[in-house]
Amino acid sequence: MIQTRRLTIACPQCGSRDVSYSCSPGCCFNHVCAECFTTFEPATEATGAVVRGAMPPEPLPAAADPTAACAKCESTKVYMLTDEELVCTECGAALRLVLHEIVPG
Repeated sequence: MIQTRRLTIACPQCGSRDVSYSCSPGCCFNHVCAECFTTFEPATEATGAVVRGAMPPEPLPAAADPTAACAKCESTKVYMLTDEELVCTECGAALRLVLHEIVPG
């Protein structure tokens, strides 16, 4: 089994990792930086690879922790393998993070 860790996202404006998810998956993926108040929406792109045996982190993320939907199955069970590599533990898709709708605070 491959252990993952919670998704963390650096603010595209100031680089802070003090970022919170401020909406709900049924609406949007708006995140806000606690340092500079920049808002943005993370998304994922599938790399084409599949990761087998990836397990969700322990403990699971809190509701306000950063999140993004899987580009393949739309699950929010997206976690980090490394600082650059993400995986969906629902379908096994290897993913990369992209940021959209960046509005400086």
